[in-house]
Amino acid sequence: MTPARSWLRRHAPRPYASARVFCLPHAGGSASTYRGWAAAAPWDVEFVAVQYPGHEDLLGTGPAGSMRELAAGVAAAVEPLADVPYLLFGHSMGAVVAYEAARRLARRSRGPHRLVVSGRPAPHRSRPGTVHLSGDDELAAHLARLGGTRDTVLDHPELRAFLLPIVRHDYRLTETYRPLPGPALTAPVTVLYGVDDPEVTREEAEAWGASTTGPCEVLAFPGGHFYIAPDGEPVTAAVVERARAGCPAGTRWPSTP
Repeated sequence: MTPARSWLRRHAPRPYASARVFCLPHAGGSASTYRGWAAAAPWDVEFVAVQYPGHEDLLGTGPAGSMRELAAGVAAAVEPLADVPYLLFGHSMGAVVAYEAARRLARRSRGPHRLVVSGRPAPHRSRPGTVHLSGDDELAAHLARLGGTRDTVLDHPELRAFLLPIVRHDYRLTETYRPLPGPALTAPVTVLYGVDDPEVTREEAEAWGASTTGPCEVLAFPGGHFYIAPDGEPVTAAVVERARAGCPAGTRWPSTP
């Protein structure tokens, strides 16, 4: 597996950022998912995307063999950039990766000031699944139902053959995941979900409160599992607001000559 320091993609650097948001993709997703978020971010909040090994430009590297290995790699990649207040954001599979990475970082006193998770039941409510064991047609049909993959990809034999092994591997990690040993978080947790998402109910979203000794809030948005895609502005606005909340009072634009 490639060194974790090469997992980060700073699509739109913010040299004067007073806070950072590290974004973790869904199963089969990649760092480019968050390119638009990074470009639209305000001057004081930098969005940094995580590229999982075995995905996109890291396709030639070996993927993580377990959720523990993936979370450890994310924590190692994030820690050098924890010089300003930051939060971890993860959607679907990324929510679990963010949670486990946050716990690991917190044990080293380098944890995020907040965890923001999206489109995923609480860790202790994770459902075992067998999607990763299904045939290619069944897996493709599952992706089509969730709506996060374009039909032009699923209907194209070469693109489909490229994508499905990546998705299958990621689903294996999430469908066999169980919370790793260790204490709960102390940082606040914000839970986002789509009201029509078949993958997470309101009750399962609220159950994230058991993952931290700190406060937990739940925000609902219109849409299904990929509610973050059609109009990401309300979601990014909520994330930016919570990223800024961790900054010292009185943070301002730097002085000009």
